[in-house]
Amino acid sequence: MRRTGGRLLIALVLVVVTLFGYFSKTQVNPVTGEKQQVNLTPEEEIALGLQSASQMAAEFGGLYRDPETQQLIKRIGHKLVKNSDAARSPYQFDFHVLADPTTINAFAVPGGQIFITLGLLKQLKTEDQLAGVLGHEIGHVIGRHSAEQMAKQEMLKGLAGAASVAVSDPNSGASGAYMAQYIANMVNLKYGRDDELESDDFGVKYMIQTGYQPEALLDVMNMLEAASGGNSPAEFSSTHPSPANRTEQIKASIAKYRN
Repeated sequence: MRRTGGRLLIALVLVVVTLFGYFSKTQVNPVTGEKQQVNLTPEEEIALGLQSASQMAAEFGGLYRDPETQQLIKRIGHKLVKNSDAARSPYQFDFHVLADPTTINAFAVPGGQIFITLGLLKQLKTEDQLAGVLGHEIGHVIGRHSAEQMAKQEMLKGLAGAASVAVSDPNSGASGAYMAQYIANMVNLKYGRDDELESDDFGVKYMIQTGYQPEALLDVMNMLEAASGGNSPAEFSSTHPSPANRTEQIKASIAKYRN
């Protein structure tokens, strides 16, 4: 009993320290005005993004060696930033095409470095569709989703450690740690889905503000669903919402920003 009580006391202290550390890291988003728990300043996000950009590009075959294609997405990306709420952000946006011809992907790293693979670019038929993809990724940067995820992961790691201390049996400690980590991972998946839906909303808003047709983002969702061959993972166990779910949310955003 004493041993159990000691473990619970230690776990409680760890929970309090972890939660205090998480909620004390509150910053106001310079574009949305939203209060967020983040552990990086915008300047640190920019520095981190610039430092990691080359490594991320290397994972997808490096940059695509065609200046005209690179200039195309830079033109569209900077047009979206300049003519939308994103212009109020402190981030240093730049846009890059990656040489990978088969992977269908686009992503943003903290601070404004945005990438799209050649594989995805080849699937897009119009400038509006490309603007939809880039607007979505700009939304991840404006939403500070990477910084939020870093802070959440740090919190969840601390809570998982506390849970492991509380429930572990000295004779089978691994099982407690496994269950704690499983719970932490499932909580973190929800945050990922919410980030994707928020970025879709930002993307629609920025497209409308810049003069692009936001319905093109619906076309991109249809393309992604077709590209998956119907084998996309169930939404519950994926960090990305299903294309059908995203389609309904995008339609709602179009109606909201057009009024």
